[in-house]
Amino acid sequence: MPFTDPSFLSSLLQVILIDLVLAGDNAVVIGLAAAGLASDVRRKAILIGIIAATVLRIFFALITTQLLALGGGLLIAGGVLLLYVCWKMYRELSSSHADEHEAQEALDNADTNADGTVAGRAPRKTLRQAVIQIIIADVSMSLDNVLAVAGAAQHHFEALVIGLGLSVVMMGVAASFIAGLLQRFRWIAWVGLLIILFVAIRMALEGLGAFVAIPEIPLLYKPHAVGEVAGAAH
Repeated sequence: MPFTDPSFLSSLLQVILIDLVLAGDNAVVIGLAAAGLASDVRRKAILIGIIAATVLRIFFALITTQLLALGGGLLIAGGVLLLYVCWKMYRELSSSHADEHEAQEALDNADTNADGTVAGRAPRKTLRQAVIQIIIADVSMSLDNVLAVAGAAQHHFEALVIGLGLSVVMMGVAASFIAGLLQRFRWIAWVGLLIILFVAIRMALEGLGAFVAIPEIPLLYKPHAVGEVAGAAH
């Protein structure tokens, strides 16, 4: 039974924290894009963004997990991409969060600072501009989410399925709540960042180990036969 396997439970916990952090991050991006819209179209833009993020997560899950299973250079590329995700998250967590309030007001459709407007400080834009901005961000962030979840799940297919299901639910049902949660408890986002960093390094090492000999690194890497990727191709 997978739920009695410590390795599975560890992977599942990593997957849940990654989903939590990246779903909240995605929600803030959607809220920021929609913040400059008039109130009558703001909810429509947010709904489009959440639906797009959900569909893209499912689509990327179907292709990314198959590609990562090939190992080698694709694992290295996935690890490098996740390292870039870590860098972006670090910059966001280390910088000012003034814009996040505008995003949260847009997501909640509420004047939480009692200034008489909902996300009134955001620059004005059209629905088309907001939707294009949201979809471009969704493509990048959905790929980031699927890569991180697949890397954390490792060979536990059940953890991968649960993680992707949770990701869809979090974006579709609880995006605003999760964004607010991460805004109040920043340490959760920092823990998520460290887990994604761990997954990125482990993924890159796993891919690199197919080409060069790497000594065992506890928790991160166990050696396997160099050149087995090339051998499997013949």
